[in-house]
Order: sequence, then C-alpha cells, then structure tokens
Amino acid sequence: MKRLSEPASLSEQIAATLEPVLGDAAISNLERLSGGASRETWSFSAGDRELVLRRDPPGRPGAPGSMAREASAIRAAHRAGLSVPAVLAEDDGELLGTAGLVMARVPGETIARRILRDPEFREARSVLTRQIGAFLGGLHSIDPGEVRGLAADDQLESYWMVYQLVGDRSLTFEAAYEWLAANRPPPPSQPAIVHGDLRLGNLIVGPDGLRAVIDWELVHLGDALEDLAWLCTKAWRFGEAMPVAGVGSVEDLFEAYSSVSGSAVDRDAFHWWLVLGTLKWGIICMGQAATHLSGAFRSVELAAIGRRVAEQEWDLLELLAPDEWARARDDVRDDEAPDVPGLHGRPTARELLEAVQEFLTDQVMPSTGGQLSFHARVAANALAIVDRELASGAAQAARAAASGAGGAGEPPGWAALASVVRDKLAVANPRHLGR
Repeated sequence: MKRLSEPASLSEQIAATLEPVLGDAAISNLERLSGGASRETWSFSAGDRELVLRRDPPGRPGAPGSMAREASAIRAAHRAGLSVPAVLAEDDGELLGTAGLVMARVPGETIARRILRDPEFREARSVLTRQIGAFLGGLHSIDPGEVRGLAADDQLESYWMVYQLVGDRSLTFEAAYEWLAANRPPPPSQPAIVHGDLRLGNLIVGPDGLRAVIDWELVHLGDALEDLAWLCTKAWRFGEAMPVAGVGSVEDLFEAYSSVSGSAVDRDAFHWWLVLGTLKWGIICMGQAATHLSGAFRSVELAAIGRRVAEQEWDLLELLAPDEWARARDDVRDDEAPDVPGLHGRPTARELLEAVQEFLTDQVMPSTGGQLSFHARVAANALAIVDRELASGAAQAARAAASGAGGAGEPPGWAALASVVRDKLAVANPRHLGR
C-alpha cells in the first residue's frame, strides 16, 4: 500500500486508498457533490469505474468508529442481496486524512421533489412503497452480529436531552414527550439493525424504482418499527398526500415488509414511533436554528428551519389529539391588521419587505444558480414569514394569552395547544394547515 508524504492531494489520497483493490488506477473527474450536512460526498472515476467517496470533513471528525460501522452495515446489506452500493475500500484516516469509504456509484435520482413529481419516475412511484418495505424486511432480518460496532440507544431520552440543551421551549413538544413516556411499547424481543434515516433523500431511485439505500451514518441497534415510522413521518412526504414517503399506502408497506421479514407490524407500536419520529424532527429543527442563533454557524437556511418547528407541532397534534386538531384547522380566522403608515411614513415596514422579496424572487433567483439561488428562495420565504407576523401577530398574541397556552403556568389542554399552534403555522407556513 502506498504511503503518502504530506501534503497530498485528495486524488492522491483516494488512489492510495484504492491501490489494494484497483492497483494504480488513475483518478479523474473528482467533483464535490451537494448535500450531506455532516459528511462530504465526492464523485470520481478510477480507470473505467464510476465511484463515490464519502468522508468526514477535514477538521470535523465523526464519532470514533462511526465510518467503520457504516461500511460494515452496507457490506452486510450487500451480502444479503439488498439494494446498496458495493463498498470497495474504507480508511480510518491514515491515507485520506480523515475517515472515509469508497463505494460504487449507483446511477439515479435522490432529490425528493423530482422523484415525487417528474413524469420520468411515474412507474417508480407505483412500486417504490413495496420495494422499500421488502428492503426493510430484509435489513431487519440480518443478524446484528454481522455489523461491527452497533450500539443500542434510547431514542426518546437521547432526543429529549437535546431539546433540554437547545434553550427554546415548545409546550406541544413537552406534551408529546409526556405522552410518549407514558405509552412506551414493550421492547422488541429481537433488536434489529436500524438504518436510522431511511427516507426520500437517502434513496437512489431510477425510473424502475429503488436502486440503492445510502447514508448509513445513523445505523444502530433498535426497534425495527423506528425505520418504518420514520419513512412515514409527515415531513418526509414533502407535501404529498400519500402516507409512505408521499408515494404509497401503509397497507402496501406493511404487507411487503411482513412478506419478507415474517413479522406482523404492531399498529399501536408503529403509531408510538410515528409520534416519536415527528417529535425528533421538530427537535432537530429547533437545534438547527440554535446553531445559527448561537453564532456557531450563521445561516439564513438554519434560521428559517427554526420556524418549521410549528409544522412538527401541528403534525404531533394531528397524531395525538385529532379532534382538537380538526376543530382548530377548520376555524377560519381573519387576523390581518391594516397596513397603516405611521411615524416613518411610506413605504411601510411591510411594503419594504415586499420590495426585497420581489428583488430576491424576480432578480436574484433567475440570475443565479445552485446554493445561492436556493438561499435567495429561503430568504424570500423568511421575509414572507416576517410579513405575516407583522400583519397578524398582535391578534394571535392576545388569543394565546387568553387560552393559557402562550406562557408559563399550568400545562394547557390539547384544544388550547391546537389553537395556538394553528396561529403559529398560519405565520410560518399556512400551506401546511391542511384545510
């Protein structure tokens, strides 16, 4: 195996890592791919092979052993005949400078909106639910002993600890936590290999359907229902109506899963995991905003994600208090105050917001691409949130104070929570109200 002298280019590091497998194959077409908040992904060619490098960002190492665990899980799934990339090599950082693994590149699409809407994937959408169910049935049937370094984790308590560290508060999250703690299902008789983040975005899909499951960094030992429920969490439908990843029915998912795993799905336990998945994503949104607010990483995208907390609160209420949720959803409110010029005259604050939104959407977005265009769209959406809050905030604050769900004191009931969260969502993302 080649030993590298410092400094070495990434191409040289990759070549050294692959030498035991491919010999002296030339590395070319090295390109950083978008996506991946915690790990980098690079595509490249090695001779006539199309490959992918997945590695920890230099200077930001992952948890010790996590890359080796990820590689081991993918290899175990590959041995079982499941749809995953073939792992060619892994490195603990000796050659790559940071832990990483090299896999075969699987052609296909990962962007959810394209998979859900483009005509090219119409046939894929008709088969994807059953394919994913069969994949999970196969994964959860693998002996966990085949994956080195797997550890169990209490997902509820782990994420609740994160919530307590964030420094923000959600009465709805706290009510959901109390419900989850009081209604835990019995632990599984046989813990399974849990992918931990199986959803659109971490699936490579072709016109024929599922081609590979990727991004195994959260793999752990746990309850198989965690994967099934996470896939069905409303956030991962990306605005579509069908409950399984926006493409299929729960009945089809369960039937395909049971036909491979031999295990029936406990509906009550599945519901518990669905509630937990929704709470988890809400806490993650809250944590993303905290990263921006703390100054650790200033980002308009992270700031805007903080207002998505209202979406998860709304989804929790639909799961835990459907009658109160429905009444709040159907309550038509007209809280918008007139935009009257005051001390500062015109343009008013709201008219200035409108002007900047138009600049971002009509000029910046069409003339830019990639991340800059995306962040311009995020910024325009953030300004729209501010505009709606200026228009309706006073009436909403008064209603929250009257309901008892707007501040300290005794925990409010589900009806009061639903009323307040409905107002929050009407500002943050009125399309999510589901009326």
